[in-house]
Amino acid sequence: MITNQGSTDQVEIEDEGPQSLRPWAAFTFRDYRYLWATGLATVVSRWMRILVTAQWLFEETDSAALLGFIGGVQLVVQIPALLWGGALADYMNRKHLVAVAHTVTFVVLLALGLLAAADLLTVWQVYVAIGITAATQVISQPAAAALTPAVVPRRHLMLAITGETATMNAGSILAPLLFAGVAEWFGLTAAFFVAAGTTAPAALLPLFIHARGQVEQRAEGSTVRRVWEGFLFVIRHPILPGLFLLDIGITVVSFYREILPVIAKGLFKGGAGAVGVLGSANSAGAVAGSFGALFFAGYRSKGMLVIYASLAYAVVLLVFSNVTVLWAGAITIALLGLADAVTVAVRQTTVQLTTPDHMRGRATAFLVLAAVTANNVGTLWVGLWSEWIGEAATMTLGAFLAFGATLLIWRMWRPLREYRYP
Repeated sequence: MITNQGSTDQVEIEDEGPQSLRPWAAFTFRDYRYLWATGLATVVSRWMRILVTAQWLFEETDSAALLGFIGGVQLVVQIPALLWGGALADYMNRKHLVAVAHTVTFVVLLALGLLAAADLLTVWQVYVAIGITAATQVISQPAAAALTPAVVPRRHLMLAITGETATMNAGSILAPLLFAGVAEWFGLTAAFFVAAGTTAPAALLPLFIHARGQVEQRAEGSTVRRVWEGFLFVIRHPILPGLFLLDIGITVVSFYREILPVIAKGLFKGGAGAVGVLGSANSAGAVAGSFGALFFAGYRSKGMLVIYASLAYAVVLLVFSNVTVLWAGAITIALLGLADAVTVAVRQTTVQLTTPDHMRGRATAFLVLAAVTANNVGTLWVGLWSEWIGEAATMTLGAFLAFGATLLIWRMWRPLREYRYP
């Protein structure tokens, strides 16, 4: 049986389980509220950036393959950016790293708005902006995640992380609706400016956190050495490789979020409005899944919980591939978001609980690396296959492959099946 292997956090309290705590208990801590608000602004900014750049490119090129190329651009920049960000998170002040990264994102999105307003925006400029903002937004993720154990006691950690996940998904509801409203009423140029405006709080709020941002046991050596130490820690961990491979196996064959304009047009004959509806429905389901994860905080078989949620995801994806009306698509894509949110909450909590503080930034970086690599390859996969065989057939293929990948990991990764906490 695998049990919790984490170390003592900066906030000292007896190591008890979360069962006796109220779901909102983490919000009683001031620093957690600032970190939570930073995360909310981050996710709204990220979704606005994803949707406005994807919609602009699709309207400009009318090509699913070129839209899928977003995944290729992000894949190239995010892998080194994440590894560097993870190493920096275990070396420099995490609060300052988050603030600087979001400041760069703000400047780039503002520049896109100004170029669009002057009618000077081109396809290559949008791809460059996607590359820069994709890098800056993932650079901040390991540092932000590693701050969570510093702002809440250990026994609140599961609630804090699932609370963050629920709130982030709530932001993912707001952002597509905000995008749809701004794009339909004021146009895509205004949406670029709104995306920049939503980034500003994420650049400022981390500076109000009082908790220590610098890790006590500072990582030594070169960046390459620190990254290598993090890699060795992850691959030798009994649970994390199985969790990461499970996420990769499902996401690579089915990732749809950054290519929603293609899905909306191919399955439902819709435009920006349909993109907003589907994006918000997916996030609404994710919110429900995150709150569901809160109530599963006392469920000990966390490994099997991830397996069950992954199998449910594959089944619902098969249903989604066969619907043709928008309301049915909204319901099924919400269920996809629900299943995915449960797996996200367990993965993030497991990393924080089973990793010592001086290694959390790098371990989180590899968690995010697995996720964003799968997302970007999945964007390419769905874009290209949609161009070749159509959107419905692509989603059907993804459902069967996701189901098979889940069963394979369940069979081969015994430590994941047996993982228990608390």
